[in-house]
Parts: sequence; structure tokens; C-alpha cells
Amino acid sequence: MTFLEKDYREIITKAVCGKGRKFTKATHHVSPSHRPTSILGCWVINHLYNAKKKSEDTVEINGSYDINIWYSYNDNTKTEVVTERVTYCDYVPLSIKDDHCISDEYDVIAKAIQQPNCLECEIDKHGSKIEVEVEREFGIKVIGETKVYVRVNPTGHHYDDDDGDWDAELTDDELTNVNPDFLGRRKKD
Repeated sequence: MTFLEKDYREIITKAVCGKGRKFTKATHHVSPSHRPTSILGCWVINHLYNAKKKSEDTVEINGSYDINIWYSYNDNTKTEVVTERVTYCDYVPLSIKDDHCISDEYDVIAKAIQQPNCLECEIDKHGSKIEVEVEREFGIKVIGETKVYVRVNPTGHHYDDDDGDWDAELTDDELTNVNPDFLGRRKKD
């Protein structure tokens, strides 16, 4: 029996070998240059991140974002925006893991399901700092090389051309039966 006569073939391909998801809430303390009177607005921008496989069942995401806080001070007579760059490191456990990968090299795809978003922004109890609560969520896919076994038909596959002859030409009788208003367009008044 030759290799080509076997019923199954091994195909080596890249496939998703692991998946994970993690939701995180973090509280940050921002020190403005003036003692705040009230918070007028808060937003999170400039989110950057990258991911790498840390261990057999964990992916590490390192990232950063800017927190911008618009606040009033001096008894609500003046305003200012304070910006603080925040860095983070999240460890995402793999909830689905395939142990049949044939290589130790992996590609990690991380997607921010929920971009960092301000949940709450308030002046702390001492009145000199601002507390910002931020949420974020990531979905992870780990891609690696694996083997797939497929069943093959050693005799091949015969394709039936049951659609007829595509080169057939239309007859004059067939063309006279074509309705030129087949879309049902109405004439303009």
C-alpha cells in the first residue's frame, strides 16, 4: 500500500489552540495641581496594548492609556484639565486550551472587547486627589501549529455537470419572451 492509498492524511496547519477572556476594574489616584472643588468630566483615551504568551495557560497583556480629568477649583471659579498616563499589566487565564500543538511558537491575538472606560470619577475623602474607576475587558486567541487528520477518497471524486451546457445560445423565441420591465419600474408622469 502506498502513502496515497491511505484513508486519512495528516495536515499541519495553524489553528486556534487557546482562548481566554478577562474583565478588570482598576482604581487610579490622580493628583491635580490645584485642590479640586468639583469634577466636570473624565475620559480615557490613547489606549495601547500588546500581548504575549507567558506560560502554558496564561497570556500577559501590557498596556497604557491616558486619563483626562476636567475639574474646577478655587470655589468653582476656575477650571483645568489634568492628564495622567497609566500603565497596566493584565494576566489572562486560558479557559480553553488545546494540548496538541506541535510547536512552542505561538501567535497571540488580543482584542479589547471593552476599551478602558471611566465608570466613576470623584474627589477622594481628603479632598486633594481624584479617584478614577476604570473598566476594561480583553478577549484572547492563541494560535499555534497543530495536526488535522482528514479522510480522503483514494479513487478521487467525480464531478457531475448536471447544470447543462453553459455555452448554449439563446434562440429568437426565448428573447421575444423577455419582459424589459422585469423590475417593475413605473413611467414618469
